[in-house]
Amino acid sequence: MSDIRTLPGFREFYPEDRAVLGHIFDVWRQACCRYGFREWESPVLEPLELFTEKSGEEIVRQLFNFEDKGGRQVSLRPEMTPSLARMVGARANGMAKPIRWFAIGENYRYEKPQKGRLRAFYQLNADLLGEAGPAADAELIALCADCLLGFGLTQQDFRIRISDRTLWFRYLASVGVPEANATAVLGVVDKLERGSPSDLATAMTAALVGTACDAEKTLAAARAFAATRSLEDLATLAAGDAAMLARLEEWNHLLGTLKSMGFGECIVMDLTIVRGLAYYTGFVFEAFETGGEARALAGGGRYDALVKKLGGPDLPAVGFGMGDVTLRDLLEAKKLIPAYADGPDFFVMVLGPDARNAALEDVANLRRAGFRVEYNLRDGKFGKLAQQAETAGAKYALVYGGEEVAKGVTKVRSLTDRTEAEIPRTDLVPALRAVLEEGMRAILP
Repeated sequence: MSDIRTLPGFREFYPEDRAVLGHIFDVWRQACCRYGFREWESPVLEPLELFTEKSGEEIVRQLFNFEDKGGRQVSLRPEMTPSLARMVGARANGMAKPIRWFAIGENYRYEKPQKGRLRAFYQLNADLLGEAGPAADAELIALCADCLLGFGLTQQDFRIRISDRTLWFRYLASVGVPEANATAVLGVVDKLERGSPSDLATAMTAALVGTACDAEKTLAAARAFAATRSLEDLATLAAGDAAMLARLEEWNHLLGTLKSMGFGECIVMDLTIVRGLAYYTGFVFEAFETGGEARALAGGGRYDALVKKLGGPDLPAVGFGMGDVTLRDLLEAKKLIPAYADGPDFFVMVLGPDARNAALEDVANLRRAGFRVEYNLRDGKFGKLAQQAETAGAKYALVYGGEEVAKGVTKVRSLTDRTEAEIPRTDLVPALRAVLEEGMRAILP
């Protein structure tokens, strides 16, 4: 046995594990298609500057980057949004708006592997571009919720916490934080729930370097604003500020739309959510499990300036990502992973060389008709072949011996209760469809 193992934070998928991943992909894809989204893809390897200029500092520190043999600085993608913005920007003028795209791809981040975090992970990205109003934000948040509900979760199992960087920028300006420092201050806000007081104080001091702001007072003001949990409280804070009051009207539109669509139960306002990526500009949101582990399941928001920064037109955009790692952990905890059943529909038992040609003809025809079919590649006795059929996971065997071929029939055998019935080979496809739908009673005399 080789001692060469997978790298830390990377996974192998045996068939039963890959089936779970396929199920996750199927639910994601079905939900996106119901919302009218179209699938796209981008290279796994991209120019390094695509991410160093457009992603947040934390992601930049986690890049798998290197110099290729052509002397180019490149990186495995840590996320897909910058690639999307570049692709859309290149053709945006000729595209019907709004643009609804989704992708399912593997991303790579060099971080410490731990529960819920790996260095290679699959992620759904769904994005809507070309619409600036809160209806677009509501559409993406609704899709995020429907993706989770598609796995059998309920609205009691998760919460989508919504915040607003537009409000944050406006509020920070009102307490004296210069515009040039606001993004750095939001980086500190992003750590309010998990950072120690001393670390937060140090980080805020660094974020305000070169300003006249008091770090302690700014941190206290940020804590107070982050603790706001209702539009009524925000309206009180915004009294006399026309811009903030206008923004609250967009909040009313957003929350009203989601409530009308039936998602009011899983939506909450939470201004501690600001998202770590540098390109977010407006509403941001994250989905969390409501159970004991409070796993983060998805996150996204509005990034109106990114397409233009990458050389495209000024195009508003909103999107989210949902990873497979914590989602699978939650589905396993809730026992919502489908039972693994990857066996063939039928196992063809070829009893001797005289029956092989007829059996192979039917195997090919059944496969073309859409059935999953295996057969014994080597000759064997009945008992051994029946055991092989059961090991393969088949529920039914099709027996081809010299007697059956001479009569022009196939013997269908249930591997569950051992009942048998013969059917004409000319009627094989419709008869076997009936067997899969109704069981052996469909062909028993």
